[in-house]
Amino acid sequence: MAVQDDSDKASAAGKADQGDKAGKAGGARHVYGPRAVGALVPALVRPAFSKRAPATAQVLADWEAIVGPAIAAVSVPRKLFGGTLAIGCSGPLALELQHLAPQLMERINRHLGRIAVTRLRFVQDAPAARVAPRPPRPAAVAQARAAVAGLPEGELRDALEALGRAVLAGRRG
Repeated sequence: MAVQDDSDKASAAGKADQGDKAGKAGGARHVYGPRAVGALVPALVRPAFSKRAPATAQVLADWEAIVGPAIAAVSVPRKLFGGTLAIGCSGPLALELQHLAPQLMERINRHLGRIAVTRLRFVQDAPAARVAPRPPRPAAVAQARAAVAGLPEGELRDALEALGRAVLAGRRG
């Protein structure tokens, strides 16, 4: 009888283990102990890149350099997901851009250095109108020049003067 009791205990323990595995998602169990850093990186980085992938950010930042100033003035990249780039443009322009789609995809992929865009989707919305900045007030220009008057001529002085004009132009009063 002692042999049966041990076999009964073993089968009961086996059933309990199966029940525990079935209770966890996919029967996976947690592994404790040292793990390679490379195994942890995807889980940590995925939430950060789920909003915007690096390729999307690069396309958004370099849009004018990629497609040229004429097309960039009337269109704007919206989202890159699953190889499909959504481009915002006005309705009539979407037809023209659709005809240029192969050239646009080639330019984008060449700029990124890999095939990231396999399809273009055109979304009808007008890009935001670009407003020309107001010229700085003459008092702000004079004040910025006076602030850098003691510096030697050169690029640094010019850059500091431009910064001063921008800061002083933003002030009211």
